[in-house]
Amino acid sequence: MTPSAQSTQPRRSDATRAAILRAARERFAADGYERATIRAIAGDAQIDPSMVMRYYGSKEGLFAAAAEFDLRLPDLTSVPPAHLGEVLVRHFLARWEGDETLVALLRAASTNPGAAERMRVIFADQLTAAVATFGSEPTLTARRAGLVASQILGLAFTRYIVRLPPMVDTPPDELVSWIAPTLQRYLTGTPPG
Repeated sequence: MTPSAQSTQPRRSDATRAAILRAARERFAADGYERATIRAIAGDAQIDPSMVMRYYGSKEGLFAAAAEFDLRLPDLTSVPPAHLGEVLVRHFLARWEGDETLVALLRAASTNPGAAERMRVIFADQLTAAVATFGSEPTLTARRAGLVASQILGLAFTRYIVRLPPMVDTPPDELVSWIAPTLQRYLTGTPPG
């Protein structure tokens, strides 16, 4: 086989990776992150479990690669500017409460570099695009989105991962009352300096 013919054919490793990702997506969806095992995923992909570890390093790395995440951010252009912080806090609380994959990704991101990168990309791309609808220049837009992400991820980490009692025990409406003004300032406030 000529080198050019070899480059046009898919490599076996590409097919193996695709089979692993397909099996992982199905298994994580069916069993959830905690109950899904590397052994079960490898069995579904009809490969040895060591191959999963070879390509993805860990369950967390596989999860970060396999799971598809959409923050499902609301269209902020239809939100009155004075209510942006409130709308975003309510939205994120609803997303975290109703989606164990986001909680699993946050848990994995705290210890796995691949999962952390996935979380960075999700928040940078999706949140920055939503904040960009306000029309500020790109550097300020990125800064505003980063500040919002820091607040939201901190809330999620303390409420869903660490399960800090005051955060877990606080009703969502009260959390909105506390956090919305901070997000509002990040989104619409005048930058310092």
